[in-house]
Parts: sequence; structure tokens; C-alpha cells
Amino acid sequence: MSSASAADALESFGNALKGIPAALRKTLTYDLGKEMSYHAALTLRTGVQVYFADPHSPWQRGSNENTNGLLRQYLLKGTDLSVYSQAELGQIALSLNTRPRKRHQFRFPLEVYNDHLRLTGATAGTIH
Repeated sequence: MSSASAADALESFGNALKGIPAALRKTLTYDLGKEMSYHAALTLRTGVQVYFADPHSPWQRGSNENTNGLLRQYLLKGTDLSVYSQAELGQIALSLNTRPRKRHQFRFPLEVYNDHLRLTGATAGTIH
């Protein structure tokens, strides 16, 4: 994504969500940032219903807030991501997705996701 514009967010989220099997692609809970002002178009494009957390209510997006905290071990808040390659950012994502989480009974998020893929008969990268 080249900026935080609503059009760029629509394009980026749309592309990312279409790479997730439809059976696992249900909802997205976001904050009230202006970059999600095209949320209705995102729902039409992907079938994902977008919900918004109340202002100053991080507990409504608990796992997201926890993941942000883990991400801060690699990248400080406000870091310019453009200085990192996609491969470097992918390595950080892989590290986070292969780290045990209490909310998943100390399994990796990647294990839980793969289990859901198996249960739905879907494969990673299926586009619907």
C-alpha cells in the first residue's frame, strides 16, 4: 500500500482478503480511521462484513492489540515500513505466526489457521 488513503486500503484489503478461502473470510473489525471509509465497497468486493470498534475501546479488538504489542518487539510504533523489503516484513510475520499464543492453547496461529483450512476443505491461496 503506497499510502493510508481509503482507495489504497480498499485495494490492499481487497487483494489480501480474496487470498483467504471464503469459508474463513467472514468479518473484519477495524478502528474508525478514515482509510476504511470505503468499507461498504470492501464488503461488496469480498463478502467480508466490516465492523467498527468504539473509540478508545482496544478490548473490542483484543487479539489485534496483543499482536500489535508483539509486533513492537520488531518494529517500533511509527516505523517507516518503506525501508524494509517485503521479504523482511514477511519474515517478521512468519516469526509472529509461529509463536505460541495463550489464546490458542499455546499453539501457533499458523497451526490454528491450517486446522481451519483442513476442516473447511479449503487450501491456502484459494480465491473466491
